[in-house]
Parts: sequence; C-alpha cells; structure tokens
Amino acid sequence: MQTLKAPPLERLLEPLARALTPAAARAVVAFRADPETQARIAELADKGNEGQLGPEEREEYEAFVRGIDLIAILQSQARRLLAKTRKR
Repeated sequence: MQTLKAPPLERLLEPLARALTPAAARAVVAFRADPETQARIAELADKGNEGQLGPEEREEYEAFVRGIDLIAILQSQARRLLAKTRKR
C-alpha cells in the first residue's frame, strides 16, 4: 500500500504550524479577510466567471487565490494542532 505524501506547500508550512502556540493557532483559525478585501475578491471572481477579467485583474485574482490557499493550509494545520492539544 502506497503512503500519500502531503502536497509541497503543506509540507513546507508544517514546521511553522508546529511552532504555533495554542493562542496563535486559535488566531490563525479565526482569521478572516477584511470586508473590503472580501468584496474585491468576490468582484474579481464574478468578472472571471463572466470572462471579463483583464490581464492585471487576472494577476490580482490569482494572487488572492494563492494567498487563500496558503491561509487555508495554515488554518487546517492549526486546527489539527488544537485538536491534539485538547486530547492531552
């Protein structure tokens, strides 16, 4: 049976996540972008779905998506850390 490896970004961020204190892990889990940023992401997503993103907007949207992916990985790792902390 083959063992699945974590995706590269997840492997890269794992040591950082392990270094989080429980308080820092809770802050990471609770993180949400501010309303202005959320609105901009939604605007870009709508334009992208309609095929109306220009090159600069596409680049901006892709940067947001990469950032969201990174945050989601850190939040997942922080949740696992908190779950382990609660079991002790």
